[in-house]
Amino acid sequence: MMTIGGAIGVGLFLGSSVTIRLAGPGVILSYLFSAVIAVIVAYSIAEMAVVHPVAGSFGVYAQTYLNEWSGFAVRATYVFVQIIAIGAEVTAVAIYCSMWFPAVPQWIWVAGVSAGLVAINAMQVGNFGEFEYWFAIVKVIAIVAFIALGLGLIFGLGPKAAIGFSNLTAHGGFLPHGMKGVWLAMTLTLTSYMGVEILGITAGEAKEPEKTIPRAMRTVSLRLILFYVLSMIVMLSMTPWDRMGSGITGSPFVLTFAAAGIPFAASIMNLVVITAALSSANTNLYLTTRTLFSLSRDGYVGEAFGRLGRNGVPYFALFASCGGMAAAILLAIFAPGRAFLLLYGIAVAGMFFVWMVILLAHLAFRRSLGHARVALLPIRLGFSPYLQIIALTGLAAISISTFYVEGLQYSVPSFMPFLLVITAFYWTLKRRNHNKPEDSSAHNFDLREGE
Repeated sequence: MMTIGGAIGVGLFLGSSVTIRLAGPGVILSYLFSAVIAVIVAYSIAEMAVVHPVAGSFGVYAQTYLNEWSGFAVRATYVFVQIIAIGAEVTAVAIYCSMWFPAVPQWIWVAGVSAGLVAINAMQVGNFGEFEYWFAIVKVIAIVAFIALGLGLIFGLGPKAAIGFSNLTAHGGFLPHGMKGVWLAMTLTLTSYMGVEILGITAGEAKEPEKTIPRAMRTVSLRLILFYVLSMIVMLSMTPWDRMGSGITGSPFVLTFAAAGIPFAASIMNLVVITAALSSANTNLYLTTRTLFSLSRDGYVGEAFGRLGRNGVPYFALFASCGGMAAAILLAIFAPGRAFLLLYGIAVAGMFFVWMVILLAHLAFRRSLGHARVALLPIRLGFSPYLQIIALTGLAAISISTFYVEGLQYSVPSFMPFLLVITAFYWTLKRRNHNKPEDSSAHNFDLREGE
């Protein structure tokens, strides 16, 4: 449920307004093509998580099977990306709330939501898990209800005449912007699946990861694909794609129900997308905190980030993870109209880098284990190494494509200086002969021991 909670968020509920504008109904293909890459990454990390169920997750895998720099860089990048993503998600909540309270400044919503999320994450991890479980349940039920209700309207199961699927082809065709639009939309549809790597991180606090991780991965991958693809089919069948709006001013899901004329449905859906954004932000705050904890235990950042409170929560790492919320408050004050895409765009390139490192680490992991041990794994990615190479090539090509998407042109250029800075920081630590534990994996079990 944490994986679903992290993956199904503003990328689907708010970011889809941009992808629909880029590809029209062809965005359905964008989600399908993106799913292929996402599943390859998901199975790659699940294999490694079963063998190494540690809180540092792919950072530890990269450090173990590639080199120390990649282990540090991927964790530092993930912290940076998630901090920024948290800011984007609380900004999305403010955008949704403006539907009901247009006169209230966005920064007030951002500040209030941020305080609530910090309080939830300060709880003992079992209580946090309960909150996130119910957050995720709400959005899953809502998406299923949206799909069911939408299909009912499409096939005319209610009092109204059947809508049918004519809207998928009646307004410029299924591919109004050709395959180019489908490809450019993948710069954002792919990010809708970013969250599947959560399984690796939560393995550090999971019971019997050799059983729970494979089961979760198989079900989560299928559910995410079905939710995204069916949601897009229903939404674009109910409302013409060119009437979805021209900017990020609200969720297309809410606009669809408003256009359908169902009493109170738009307000109910707006409450659901608020819950979805809260769930995603809540999960990402958890992930950032645990990744900072891992970096501290490996000696890359101060010891304070690795200290646990009495209830097993690394409080200093938690408060340091709130930087994105502070940035969101400032942007909500000074640039409320552009805040979401500015924050979300910065996170895009960083996540592409994280996924590439995961795939490279998995290739090295497979070589290290050998065919005999790989055959014994409870979950395995088929057609290796060809699928990893396909996914790596796709990620590189999509990264380049961000230059041609309005609002994302600076995603890669803004990430490169960050990568140079953390690389310089890493080599400075090396030169100073920093006290780094020899066996990092042992420390990454400390979160479970603190329970």
